Amino acid sequence: MTNIKDVAAVAGVSASTVSRVLSGKSYVNEQTRQRVLEAVKKMDYSPNVLAKGLKMGRSNTIALMVPSIQNLIFPDITRGVEDTARKNGFTVVLCNTDEDVEVEKSYINKLKKRWIDGFIVCSMLPGSDHIRALRDEGFPLVLVNRCAKEEHLDAVIVDNHKASYDAVNYLVRTGHSRIALALGREEVVLYRDRLEGYLAALRDNMLPVDERLILRETNGSNSFYYLTRNMLSVEPWPDAIFATSDPKAIVILHALHDMGVRIPQDISVLGFDNVGLSALVEPPLSTVSQPLYEMGVVAATKLINQIRYKDHTGGLPEPAVDILNTDLVIRKSTR
Repeated sequence: MTNIKDVAAVAGVSASTVSRVLSGKSYVNEQTRQRVLEAVKKMDYSPNVLAKGLKMGRSNTIALMVPSIQNLIFPDITRGVEDTARKNGFTVVLCNTDEDVEVEKSYINKLKKRWIDGFIVCSMLPGSDHIRALRDEGFPLVLVNRCAKEEHLDAVIVDNHKASYDAVNYLVRTGHSRIALALGREEVVLYRDRLEGYLAALRDNMLPVDERLILRETNGSNSFYYLTRNMLSVEPWPDAIFATSDPKAIVILHALHDMGVRIPQDISVLGFDNVGLSALVEPPLSTVSQPLYEMGVVAATKLINQIRYKDHTGGLPEPAVDILNTDLVIRKSTR
């Protein structure tokens, strides 16, 4: 059995240095840390996680809570979290909440009793006070995707207002003047921000706001199939539809195809997310690209830094919100 002294000998450091690297509790020169991690990998060394957890008061395990892994944005975010966690010696527990607050509470209550070291939460809703309470209870916490800028919590988001504003401005610049919006659930902060960005862009371009052109989700993304068909049952038609997520845009493409509407000659369609499927539909979907994998990487890095800070100081650092950039990816669904 390989032990910590064997790893130390290969790395050319003391056993205590190996211990400090593996615990993450003390500062170690980055070059030395990498040398130790390479030795650990070479020797296939596996410390006794249970004994280590008992000694340190933690388990090197973090929870990632998502509404549903079937939502196309979350596989990339999850991969970013998992890759970063693994590089730092952490294990990720994935929790699907199904947008159910009681399921969310049940997960949290169980995980808090099992020495979970911190939480990355992608399922934040306005009434999620049980999530906000985690930080007050001393648990490292990072929100991803769903977070109001004014929340006094660590978060990784994009500027949804600006991204939506820029998307609508692009449609106006390319000759569109009747722009419909396919809107997600307004209790989710990111959809409210995308709605406000859409409205601001119309105002700044002196275009009227037509409530008939704002399609509001009734029962998931699939509801936009019939919402789109109903909107086009009355003239005049919009000349563009901006969907606040790619799954909504893909359903809209399906509805337009079935009605014989030419895309983009009759109606342009623009999505939001740039999930992998968006480049594979016909026509390939123009969309606002979110850095989904990077969001997962940044969130995991922030959480691990919080965990290590707490090890050193007994408290949590001042929270900060990281706002990542978006880009417009123009394909063939817009003219």
